Amino acid sequence: MDLRAEPADLRVAVRPRPGDRLAALDLGTNNCRLLVCEVGSDGLEVIDSFSRIVRLGEGLSRYERLSEAAMARTLAALKVCARIIARHHCAAVRCVATEACRRAINGPDFLRRVRRVTGLELELLDHAEEARLAMLGCLPLADPDADRLLVLDIGGGSTDLLWLDRRSEPGTAEPGTALSLPLGVVTLAETFGREPSAEAYGAMVDLVHARLLAQMPERATFDPTGLEMLGTSGTVTTLAAVHIGLRRYDRRKVDGLVLPFAAVRAVSAELRSLGNAARAAHPCIGHGRADLVVAGCAILDAVHRLWPVAHLKVADRGLREGILARLMGVTLAAALRPRVTA
Repeated sequence: MDLRAEPADLRVAVRPRPGDRLAALDLGTNNCRLLVCEVGSDGLEVIDSFSRIVRLGEGLSRYERLSEAAMARTLAALKVCARIIARHHCAAVRCVATEACRRAINGPDFLRRVRRVTGLELELLDHAEEARLAMLGCLPLADPDADRLLVLDIGGGSTDLLWLDRRSEPGTAEPGTALSLPLGVVTLAETFGREPSAEAYGAMVDLVHARLLAQMPERATFDPTGLEMLGTSGTVTTLAAVHIGLRRYDRRKVDGLVLPFAAVRAVSAELRSLGNAARAAHPCIGHGRADLVVAGCAILDAVHRLWPVAHLKVADRGLREGILARLMGVTLAAALRPRVTA
């Protein structure tokens, strides 16, 4: 497929057929991720993937612009993605950009540059659509008996949540209430320092908690009864990997893992006690996350202060999987219908 002649953001007019290959690309504030799947008789099979930490949003909280160095790193990663997509002759592709490109003054210019240089057409998602796609991607992990779901996506430039009450939203075209904070691991680390003191960590937790309280809708009750919390982010998967003592990250052992929040707090305290060098040396953290994971722990602490559930279900899936489900013609409302009409 000639990506320069045909934009890669192809929408599916009809349901894909067995053997078709689909691709989902997620360009976030910190990461660039691609997932390529083949349609089979039993669903989708992953045949290729790519992930690179690009730090597109580095310095954005201070300068409100994407830097030339960050854009160059990101373009290099997107060129790799374009080659992968072309190699697999994908029948449908959806490429999305999120918070960094939403917030940056030069975000639209960068998206045009991406198309000119790589042939990839990146769609700028709004917060609500991003949250619903993330929940759609995580939904296979959800407990079918849970009355309420909260999907937490801790990103580099923002924290997005989708609150869903299965008891009161049957038949809703756009189910769930999306909450979004312009606070992510990169923005907090740049504001409070990349090796925050105990006082700075507490200040991060307080800030995120206060913002949540200010934006929380009436329906988001403090009562955690019947609430299942699913976390989809590098922060959550890192905490899970450290907790179970992985010497090398293994998605199969992390995706779907249920963590007691007592374990979450213990691992968070352990990571905060280390310096960046020690965190970077951990095989499940590395240099790309060493200076960001503490900020992620602060966000998780703040969310748990508001919704004090006993456990967190870890999802090494989310936005890309939700995009692929939509390319298959699945909507969040349709995916929930068997549960709400039972």
